[in-house]
Amino acid sequence: MSRARVARRIAAGAAYGGGSIGLLGVAAVGLLLTEMQLAKRSVGNGTAPLPPVSDGLYGRSFGTEGPLRLALLGDSTAAGQGVRRAGQTPGALLASGLAAVAERPVVLRNVALSGARSDDLERQVSLLLAQPVGVPDVCVIMIGANDVTHRMPPTESVRHLAAAVRRLRTAGAEVVVGTCPDLGTIEPVYQPLRWLARRASRQLAAAQTIVVVEQGARTVSLGDLLGPEFAANPREMFGVDNFHPSAEGYATAAMAVLPTLCASLGVWPETDRLEPARRENILPVAKAAAEAAKEAGTEVTGARAPWALLKHRRRRRLPVAGDAEAVKEEPADTTPSTETPAN
Repeated sequence: MSRARVARRIAAGAAYGGGSIGLLGVAAVGLLLTEMQLAKRSVGNGTAPLPPVSDGLYGRSFGTEGPLRLALLGDSTAAGQGVRRAGQTPGALLASGLAAVAERPVVLRNVALSGARSDDLERQVSLLLAQPVGVPDVCVIMIGANDVTHRMPPTESVRHLAAAVRRLRTAGAEVVVGTCPDLGTIEPVYQPLRWLARRASRQLAAAQTIVVVEQGARTVSLGDLLGPEFAANPREMFGVDNFHPSAEGYATAAMAVLPTLCASLGVWPETDRLEPARRENILPVAKAAAEAAKEAGTEVTGARAPWALLKHRRRRRLPVAGDAEAVKEEPADTTPSTETPAN
């Protein structure tokens, strides 16, 4: 995809979202970067445990033959930085959830790297595709926060993401992208930089959605990681450094990604049919991307160009990582609100 085309797509998404990414300005984003780095150092000395290794076989009660292959790529959120046990990482939670829904064992391979930006995805994809076990059945990518804090131009960011998704799709893998999280939820970041962080995060998330859907993959808006729980309970949802999610935070995020992950493999009990009662719709891709960026947990998948399907799938409670017990449906009142709560 050419740089000019990427730029046009981002501009379209920004227009639906109510402004241009360029309006942030170099100086404002530079100030944001400085504030983010100070915030990370101001709480818990900016440190968090190294991500535990979560690679392995999940859902052993379903046997060991013919496992589904799941891979995670991205940054510290995908790696699971902030928790100490492998079973608390998003990879382990998603692998256990997928095993329970599909009633098959799942082999997890996590190549995510803490601190990674989108330009590291090329290396991660190459590492993954070089594995002798073969191409994963499905890949989950979580990336974008470091692109914002390190001032990577959005056109460059989404160009790297699109290339990674295209390589994985060409190799035969399904792909689900958790879009850029809302950096405005980080507690030590104050106004007006919180507003700038939120704006930059959402606009990058919308741009990511546009290019991912064009590659035939699906996105899930991670938003404020995810929904009102983080705004209402930041002390519980963030880890010891108040920057990375806690075990509860990762569980909340994984619970929102799991339905789309399973749907990509055709094992989710819901179809892709529209449910108007759940505010689902078919919209132009750019508008769907902007709408999804506003509401965490929203899925966007391609319908027929230039249209996209906006879904709000029902969440399910996740089994304990490594346990293949049945996945239970969340109560109806956990559906994300249409309004993003103030922080």
